[in-house]
Amino acid sequence: MMQRPPPEDFSLKETRPHLGGGKVTGDKLTSTYDLVEQMQYLYVRVVKAKELPGKDLTGSCDPYVEVKLGNYKGTTRHFEKKSNPEWNQVFAFSKDRIQASFLEATVKDKDVVKDDLIGRVVFDLNEVPKRVPPDSPLAPQWYRIEDRKGEKVRGELMLAVWFGTQADEAFPEAWHSDAATVSGTDALANIRSKVYLSPKLWYLRVNVIEAQDLIPSDKGRYPEVYVKAIVGNQALRTRVSQSRTINPMWNEDLMFVAAEPFEEPLILSVEDRVAPNKDEVLGRCGIPLQHLDRRFDHRPVNSKWFNLEKHIMVDGEKKEIKFASRIHMRICLEGGYHVLDESTHYSSDLRPTAKQLWKPNIGVLELGILNATGLMPMKTKDGRGTTDAYCVAKYGQKWIRTRTIIDSFTPRWNEQYTWEVFDPCTVVTVGVFDNCHLHGGEKNGGAKDSRVGKVRIRLSTLETDRVYTHSYPLLVLHPNGVKKMGEIHLAVRFTCSSLLNMMYMYSVPLLPKMHYIHPLTVSQLDNLRHQATQIVSMRLTRAEPPLRKEVVEYMLDVGSHMWSMRRSKANFFRIMGVLSGLIAVGKWFEQICNWKNPITTVLIHLLFIILVVYPELILPTIFLYLFLIGIWYYRWRPRHPPHMDTRLSHADSAHPDELDEEFDTFPTSRPSDIVRMRYDRLRSIAGRIQTVVGDLATQGERLQSLLSWRDPRATALFVLFCLIAAVVLYVTPFQVVALLVGIYVLRHPRFRYRLPSVPLNFFRRLPARTDCML
Repeated sequence: MMQRPPPEDFSLKETRPHLGGGKVTGDKLTSTYDLVEQMQYLYVRVVKAKELPGKDLTGSCDPYVEVKLGNYKGTTRHFEKKSNPEWNQVFAFSKDRIQASFLEATVKDKDVVKDDLIGRVVFDLNEVPKRVPPDSPLAPQWYRIEDRKGEKVRGELMLAVWFGTQADEAFPEAWHSDAATVSGTDALANIRSKVYLSPKLWYLRVNVIEAQDLIPSDKGRYPEVYVKAIVGNQALRTRVSQSRTINPMWNEDLMFVAAEPFEEPLILSVEDRVAPNKDEVLGRCGIPLQHLDRRFDHRPVNSKWFNLEKHIMVDGEKKEIKFASRIHMRICLEGGYHVLDESTHYSSDLRPTAKQLWKPNIGVLELGILNATGLMPMKTKDGRGTTDAYCVAKYGQKWIRTRTIIDSFTPRWNEQYTWEVFDPCTVVTVGVFDNCHLHGGEKNGGAKDSRVGKVRIRLSTLETDRVYTHSYPLLVLHPNGVKKMGEIHLAVRFTCSSLLNMMYMYSVPLLPKMHYIHPLTVSQLDNLRHQATQIVSMRLTRAEPPLRKEVVEYMLDVGSHMWSMRRSKANFFRIMGVLSGLIAVGKWFEQICNWKNPITTVLIHLLFIILVVYPELILPTIFLYLFLIGIWYYRWRPRHPPHMDTRLSHADSAHPDELDEEFDTFPTSRPSDIVRMRYDRLRSIAGRIQTVVGDLATQGERLQSLLSWRDPRATALFVLFCLIAAVVLYVTPFQVVALLVGIYVLRHPRFRYRLPSVPLNFFRRLPARTDCML
């Protein structure tokens, strides 16, 4: 078993970075990048050239521009036979790595053997101006090009050169000197920062009511008819109709997930089960989703009849039967539900699909992704370990991806992003990944981007308008145990626009009201969530550059529903942690009853007598006590956001075989002897659970047998006791009864017996149904 690492390795660390370049201003709008450290860049925008001289025998040229600063060199694309080319490309050189005092922009002619020099423009870095947003972009100027001797030659180059920060508008699309080793248009697109939007998801409800005038091939038997519905990769079917006629009825709902823009129609087929593994299609119809009714509340939409088409083969040709039959359905796109593509425990968005039902936002979330430290090597290149790290953050429908920092274990991103917040009880997820698609990753067997770790931050745990700067451990669970892959440094600020609106949000339901008026079953929600995650990952994979399937599934926690012995243990101890407060109160009360501390017991007696004499003080006393406890605990309130806890997850103490079982595929791919051992282990655990459930059932059945006359003598005794108790309680004031019962329960140990009490003995002798079980 792995040795448990020191707890401080996995802890959260508060930091004090130099945010916003040290500028302290009252107006936050003056700096759009006030949650990150400023990074200085030298920007070169190569716009176009004109009147370039010909270098080929034909008198034409194939020009491109090479921008060189010290050892760093960036090139534009080249044009075939064009003397007035337009590039409009931006190059960004990190100021920290500048080791030259001159910038050289050279226009060259692309040639097979050796590229010819057309001319160049040289800039002294001491003369380059600085630009600070929100200043307007620097206007490019024409510069006469010169040869190596410094003499002017024919042709001009339009350039703009300036010093700026990562807040510059040119930053996201610029070629970066950090990525000098990356070549190719696709690879360069893969390293740039991007913002993605999840597709707009709808629940599609298909209420299959009935069909009419079906024409089965065998008219001598009762048809066993069901309806099969397909939307893209989703296929569902109704049960076989109980009315086995040519006019069957179902009145059954089928639920699908559909995404805008709607690309695939709803295909329905009515089928007859003619044999155990043989079905005959009685009719089929296709319905485009874009023309369907959209429902925003619980009012039903109008039902419609749809004609079913049927094709038969005649002389090898497919012919359509004009009159087949029709089907009665109520189909609508549900806009009043929130389509769950994340777990409800850490969802980032809870709004309904329809924008008409959205409430105004309550604030803004700002996230500064500063840097990472101590990253582990994720792959090998040229015989040494390397990591090309980028971050992905998801909140609501907006995904962001930072640029990829090439070959660095301490990458510095310093990128800032903003989201609108509609509910404080939501979670932002930040993941770190290693880019495996820079050096021919697409060709090498479809390499996947490796996960480095992720962080979840719940907004409701943050104080408003406070900047949280912390270094979060990046923890990943591997088959051989939990491993720290590094740390990510984040700055987070949750700004509330209206405190009253945010407080009001705590009183409204978590999900839209349709989830409570017409609730979906647990199995439906699980199936629909799986379909939603598949659609989101497929659509984002098709973006350019793609946000890959493995990244989306890791961010959405797709495999969290799979069986895990480690998670089961963790959840059990979480329950015990919740119950520990009640257990502690029970132990404290037992000490009071046993007079362990006589002074405390006497005070409890006095308090009890006061509450019995003045019962109207009971509820005020309870709430005052809770208020005082809350005020007392305020001194020890959490000062940091929550983070991944290895102790809580039981990740640092899990057995290697349990982890191997957690990472097993479904269905299993392990040898039969290992599967048999795990099955036997599961049986032993299930046997203990079975015993506990049986004991609970026994206690419940004993309660039922008090009045069931299953044991006539016990029931007679209980009925007689109830009659006497009714008379005594009627003639005796309730306060007297309560006082006597309380004093009896709190009596001194001298008046107690070690044997169980009479009521407990009576209850344990009551019959249960265990003796009737096989």
